[in-house]
Amino acid sequence: MTTTAEQRPATMRAQVLLRAGTVEIQRRPVPVPDPDQVLVKIESVGVCGSDIHYYQHGRIGDFVVEKPMVLGHEAAGTIVAVGSDVEPARVGRRVSIEPQRSCRVCEFCKRGEYNLCPHIEFYATPPIDGCFSEYALIQDDFAHEIPDSMSFDAGALLEPLSVAIASARKARLTVGTTVLIAGAGPIGVVVAQVARAYGASQVVVTDPVEARRRMAVEVGATEAHAPGAAELNGRVFEAFFDATGVTTAVVDGIKRVKAGGSAVIIGMGDDDMLLPVSYITSHEVNVTGIFRYNNTWPTAIELVASGKVDLDRLATDHYGLDEAETPLSCGPAPTTLKSMVHPGR
Repeated sequence: MTTTAEQRPATMRAQVLLRAGTVEIQRRPVPVPDPDQVLVKIESVGVCGSDIHYYQHGRIGDFVVEKPMVLGHEAAGTIVAVGSDVEPARVGRRVSIEPQRSCRVCEFCKRGEYNLCPHIEFYATPPIDGCFSEYALIQDDFAHEIPDSMSFDAGALLEPLSVAIASARKARLTVGTTVLIAGAGPIGVVVAQVARAYGASQVVVTDPVEARRRMAVEVGATEAHAPGAAELNGRVFEAFFDATGVTTAVVDGIKRVKAGGSAVIIGMGDDDMLLPVSYITSHEVNVTGIFRYNNTWPTAIELVASGKVDLDRLATDHYGLDEAETPLSCGPAPTTLKSMVHPGR
């Protein structure tokens, strides 16, 4: 193992979810990288809706917290040690973590859809630990180097940006596409930025919170309205993205898709929804879900580095590791887009 000249501690602080509603700061051994891994000193971690859900409910669908687990999967930091198969020159590089490990040999991995790997290990999904800790491991090729001009907050938020990029690819966004987005939370706002970067001519966002609607317009949406607003009457779009998980929003959005258009369901809501099948079939609407991402980080880095997407605007609230229970227990305020945890504070 190659490491920095600076002496690394033997132990690190980590915020550990013991059970629903209960976390504690623990001292854990600093992990040692496998031959193909790097050790990252974590500088910034975004609080995702899934982290809040695990904290408040102890499960998401079939994924149940059955033993202590570290939350947090949107992370960036600096490589401080590398495994024996990794180029030693990587020590000291600033990186964004793509927080998953696939088997690399199944049919999905072989065709590049490694996010669908049945053996995927995703950070902060039981039983895999995440990054609410001072250090974390990741395979070398999933530690993506970021330029010095990019903040660690933005590096961490390349993860939700990757969700937006994968969604845009599903909808086949291109120059001139008209887009409707339900939800002006972090994902909805990032989807709006990506849609504009891809050349969409109209990017309309709906959200019940006025402050979020204003933010959506400030960062890229061409319009933002309350759900059901008169300004939406009779309008149809070539692509619809749901970032709410709310059944009524999904159904309304699908009915606003032009014939031959696409509806991408990103939000996690009810396990089952009653969808307008007659409309879907008669208009040949392509309805699909999105399950994370694959091969998105190079595009994400370029979008941010070029200034086409502004992720720093999303980082509205900041906490040290000792304070990280606050955004988990309270959830986001109306003016909050992303709460960021900084383990080194």
